[in-house]
Amino acid sequence: MFKRIFNKFSKDLGIDLGTANTLVYLKDKGIIINEPSIVAINIRNDQIIAIGGDAKKMLGKTPSHISITKPLNAGVISDFEVAEKMIKHFINKVQKENLGFLSHPKIVIGIPLDITEVERKAVEDACRSAGAREVFLIEQPLAAAIGARLPIQEAIGNLIIEIGGGTTEIAVISLSGIVTWKSLKIAGQELDDNIINYVRENFNLLLGEKTAEEIKIKIGNVFIGDESKEYKVRGRDLLSGLPKEITLTSKQVKEAIIKSVKKIVEQIKDTLEETPPELVADIYERGLILSGGGALLGGLDKLIIQETKIPVQLADDPLTTVVRGTGIVLDDFDNLKEVLLPINQKNNLS
Repeated sequence: MFKRIFNKFSKDLGIDLGTANTLVYLKDKGIIINEPSIVAINIRNDQIIAIGGDAKKMLGKTPSHISITKPLNAGVISDFEVAEKMIKHFINKVQKENLGFLSHPKIVIGIPLDITEVERKAVEDACRSAGAREVFLIEQPLAAAIGARLPIQEAIGNLIIEIGGGTTEIAVISLSGIVTWKSLKIAGQELDDNIINYVRENFNLLLGEKTAEEIKIKIGNVFIGDESKEYKVRGRDLLSGLPKEITLTSKQVKEAIIKSVKKIVEQIKDTLEETPPELVADIYERGLILSGGGALLGGLDKLIIQETKIPVQLADDPLTTVVRGTGIVLDDFDNLKEVLLPINQKNNLS
């Protein structure tokens, strides 16, 4: 009886708790939050000043008493207290029109493949402490495959590469489960770091994280011929300490990030080598799917095709694939609950 009452009044949520961005799907309404996973804290009184987009605006521009924190590292919670407050902030943003205890939502949340039991419990506890009634976990590649509308419940090989901010997840999926997989701590943030290091070593110029990300988005390309875009960037000259402007080219950016990108491609090959031949045959026929923000890197699909000889397709709106998958699970819970990880029944109300 109580469960029916909760189900009637609560606003159930699907969450992609990412290293770079947190997205929230509201059942029957769609994606309503897409904000950076960043929190600004006043270290003098330990109070949170801003969360999400407002906090990102402060990145690299704060006085000494304000700390900009990213509570997730490589897809897992590194600062439990701050992560809990961030999740609670986003839940409250969604639930503000509901009444009291009846607003506690059921949450389906995506987690990385190689998460430990301790890290998994941290995600569950953070959601419950933030007000969740029930918490269900789903592995991110499965959520991405569902969001990309792949036939994961059939006896067909589906290969999906989910490239987020902190991790790259490579998974072969069949019959609602993951057959073979690889998880790398190489993703969007590492590519940004590659660019920062390249510019420092070759131009004696110190760039900020936001600037490096802009460079990657604007002119990043790992499969270029003779053509090369240019982009002017500003930073601090490490020799004089004064502001300095340089012009970077696509070829230089490729030189900065190609080593990391090739590691991802090698792991795709390794995953295929470990996959049963029947499923590999399906993948060669049907191709693979790229999802996540890193899937938008220029030329990545062409590079993978060249190296693997497999057709590559970009998921529709790759940035939101995982959270859309969690939303589809919420909307068709009885049919898709088999893809969820086993839960601790003591922690979920029945």
